[in-house]
Amino acid sequence: MKRMGSLLLTGALALSLCVLPAGAAEDTLSETAHAAALAAQQYGGAQSIQYALWQDGEIILTGHAGDYSRTENRALTDDILYGIGSVSKVYTTAAVLKLSDEGKLRLDAPVTTYLPDFTMADARYKDITVRMLLNHSSGLAGSTTANAFLLNDPDTLAADTLLEELSTQTLKADPGAFSVYCNDGFTLAELVVEAVSGMNFGQYVRQALLEPAGLENTYFPGDDFDASRLAKTYLSAEDTQALPNESVGVHGTGGIYATASDLAAFGGLLFCQDGILSETARTASMAEEYANGLWPEDDEDAVAYGLGWDNVHWYPFAYSDVQALAKGGDTIVYHGGLVVLPQYHMAAAVLSSGGISTYDEMAANQMLIAALAQQGVTVDQPTHTLPPAERTTEVPMELMDYVGLYGDSTQATFVTLTEDGVLSAGGSPLYYYSDGSFRDENQMVMVKFVEADNGQTYLWQKAYASVPGLGEVPSSSYIYMKLPDNPVSQDVQSAWDARSGKLYLAANLKYTNIQYALALPMAGLATDPVNMPGYMVFDRMVDANHAEGAAQIPGLDGRDWQNITMTEQNGVEYLSTCGSIYMDISAVETLYGGSYSWSTIQSDGYARWYQVGSAAGKTMSVQLPEEGGFAVYDANGAVVAASWAWGDTSAVLPEGGWVVFSGAPDARFVLTLTAGEEK
Repeated sequence: MKRMGSLLLTGALALSLCVLPAGAAEDTLSETAHAAALAAQQYGGAQSIQYALWQDGEIILTGHAGDYSRTENRALTDDILYGIGSVSKVYTTAAVLKLSDEGKLRLDAPVTTYLPDFTMADARYKDITVRMLLNHSSGLAGSTTANAFLLNDPDTLAADTLLEELSTQTLKADPGAFSVYCNDGFTLAELVVEAVSGMNFGQYVRQALLEPAGLENTYFPGDDFDASRLAKTYLSAEDTQALPNESVGVHGTGGIYATASDLAAFGGLLFCQDGILSETARTASMAEEYANGLWPEDDEDAVAYGLGWDNVHWYPFAYSDVQALAKGGDTIVYHGGLVVLPQYHMAAAVLSSGGISTYDEMAANQMLIAALAQQGVTVDQPTHTLPPAERTTEVPMELMDYVGLYGDSTQATFVTLTEDGVLSAGGSPLYYYSDGSFRDENQMVMVKFVEADNGQTYLWQKAYASVPGLGEVPSSSYIYMKLPDNPVSQDVQSAWDARSGKLYLAANLKYTNIQYALALPMAGLATDPVNMPGYMVFDRMVDANHAEGAAQIPGLDGRDWQNITMTEQNGVEYLSTCGSIYMDISAVETLYGGSYSWSTIQSDGYARWYQVGSAAGKTMSVQLPEEGGFAVYDANGAVVAASWAWGDTSAVLPEGGWVVFSGAPDARFVLTLTAGEEK
């Protein structure tokens, strides 16, 4: 839910740094805050943005920019609610710490102490502690969130079924070996809070944290509140029809709604002063947890995990010896950031409909920097360049030993090196320099090969990205790991090769799932037996029906392993990964082209897929069951109609397109096809 891409892959934000003035007057603080919010809105492409600054027990500044809606005549105000995404993880952390303060749990106790039903197909799961859930070092694969992102549906299916899903999963590493972003860890922590407190997660957070803090504008999906207060969201800049309200069913991982004022106050009241949490708990949350396992020697990075926090020495504050805690969050449509300065009793929150959480966090930085300036505290905002070095073609031959297949958790690439020092790693060419690094033509990014203590070889990257009006974000992280040889039998290789190029359509998405409104929900497989034997894209083949991640990378680039299991039911092949089940597209039936028909969801609850076939050009009208929805896609996978998202009850069927019906078992969809476009 929180993700930052590799600069090597996405390109550095090659923009000049423009630091906003921070004057002593109150109106200058207000102007600075608003300008920063506008910059975050502009560069992130946000529909609307809201911000707040907390200091010494009270909100001293609020504001907003953009529009509440593209069609409704309603003002955007400071009491509009936003999804805070993964900033919810800080609430989960606070709930766990509160229970620890009360002596009801121990951070270093095994999770099984509190969840005896927690089990995995990997004996190492018994070593996972509660602390490891909060510092991302549990070793869990990542995100079992197939049905977590729903529309106008507070169902907590994704959280409720997590233990069942984990029971068949294995770990990517020994618990505690390294910290890599993991959503499932916080959903598991949510379940721990419920088990220990004997209460629903939202109820406990409200009773133990929100009510003592006096926070009345923070909610969970399913709470009784005016849902029209949620900021409107859209799938693209061109859309005029707003989506139904997004509901994230893993509340402790990313499901909370709040105003920026409530979020800033939460950060300040809980982590800047004693009262709700003890000093011991607050100090524990700010510890450099990331440093307890594998991590690059240079830790000048946007990620430096504490307990719940993405970074416990956030920049640019760290350059001036000011400790700053930061957490960002991204759902499908909402984004936000929280930055807390414990020693100065300050916190700033920025939330947006659309946009990018990193820009929201950077806008919060500028507000805090301006507020500190009013107190005579200066925060340096240097503009960095890479360390000086000279380009050279004198390349040590031992570097040639590092070429080969590298990967992260989403892709694999060949790293090649020419004798005159030109490195290729899937992007623009990088050139050899006298300090042993490889850099791009403009010296915006540098990489080096690193042999880590765990025996693996990594491609380490360092860069600085600057955004006008928002400042600079440093990057220093392992982005790829050299993938080990994975020899398999010819039978295993052939089994996966036979699937290469095949597509699979989502079978177990709930009809309220937001994915139906995004694009044709599908997965694909690909192999390269000549250049990548033993690998299915970035997964290593285990046997003919199982493949699993291989890249053990701390930080962000090793997150969310997509381990794959292939099964067959009634002659149809299914692909399972991360709680999602997909069916072989070649087994999809053709829609009946007659004037009247129906489709019924079977007892397995799987979606019913159809090719449009000869019905192309006809108008399909659908009589919907109470618990069900349908969607239509064109030949390129673009959405033509989606009943739950847009209220569609009919659609003109596109040539080469697809139709899906999804709902509860026995739900029946009655179809009427008429020639030509409906008038």
